[in-house]
Amino acid sequence: MRFIKVLSVFMSALTAVLLFSPCAYAISEKELTAPSAVLMDAQTGAVLFEKNSHEVRACASITKVMTLILVMEAIDSGKISWNDIVTASAHAASMGGSDIWLEAGETMTVDEMVKATIVASANDAAVALAELVSGTEDAFVAQMNEKAKALGMKETVFKNCNGLDEDGHVTSAYDVALMSRELLRHPKILEYSGIWMDYLRGGKTQLVNTNKLLKSYNGITGLKTGTTSQAGSCISATAQRDELSLIAVVLGCTNGKDRFADAAKLLDYGFADYAMYLPSVPEEAVIDISVSNGMHPTVRTASKVNTSFLIKKGSDSAITSEVILPAEVEAPIEKGEVLGKLIYKQNGRQIAEYPVTAAASVEQISFWKIFCIIFSHIAS
Repeated sequence: MRFIKVLSVFMSALTAVLLFSPCAYAISEKELTAPSAVLMDAQTGAVLFEKNSHEVRACASITKVMTLILVMEAIDSGKISWNDIVTASAHAASMGGSDIWLEAGETMTVDEMVKATIVASANDAAVALAELVSGTEDAFVAQMNEKAKALGMKETVFKNCNGLDEDGHVTSAYDVALMSRELLRHPKILEYSGIWMDYLRGGKTQLVNTNKLLKSYNGITGLKTGTTSQAGSCISATAQRDELSLIAVVLGCTNGKDRFADAAKLLDYGFADYAMYLPSVPEEAVIDISVSNGMHPTVRTASKVNTSFLIKKGSDSAITSEVILPAEVEAPIEKGEVLGKLIYKQNGRQIAEYPVTAAASVEQISFWKIFCIIFSHIAS
């Protein structure tokens, strides 16, 4: 009887932990076969898990994430368009590895080349796009390295635009997450990374996505795989559920099955333990403040919380708000003028800040305006 009673108490305590602990799912470095990995929140850039994330390694065709960033920027700026014709050079056509067997002089649209690059990981298509944007692959690679520096990718050096093994062509899991996050700023790319199967050359060339998670993982949106002898099997996987968007990067797996399993474990952990939280505006952020030397004695304040922030699931009760406003403001006041701020904290640490503004304009008092008001009352 005593044993049963002790067991009952233990099970009750365990149930309470499982139900109310903000961390319902855990992951350890040992659970991942990949020697290097990172899980990042796409919205904030917060690192949720890492394993040797700054270790310098080859990343194979994940290199094409940076290639696609520069192509998307060229499209957005109007330098090139989706319908532009790309002519494959002899250099582009000479690429080995995964490709779409471009022949020198063959033409396709930018749309088709991007599709081939991200769906089939076509090395020749990537080079053809690079030459379209910058004239030569070397010039394009120089731009890739400039962009890497601008994004804070400290462990990255690009030597080509497609990820074929080359001495000194290196990056890190953390840097891959940074550039993957940057590519997600161009949401149209997800229309391509989510394609499972498509065709080129009027149906003669079949494209099958190298990212097998598209068929097996709930919420997967992309992004890019890569495999070479130096890099091993790698992936940068992006997924979204509700408002939470995650980036899971694994580098150096021994095979494709392990890379997909590791990426899924990372994403499972992120979705199980984290959520995006949109708080309500507290009443003290919407009040009347005294106005000195104004045509109205007070001005109404306003605040809008229009962006969510990342929290551990179950920890929203620890979030507090603080409104900082002056007791009085000086006229003139313009509608929308920032008067103070609304701060959210979790366990005493600031996690978000929003402006508190004037909901209306208040003119500065003057003799002439007072005279006009008095005269209009007398006249009426």
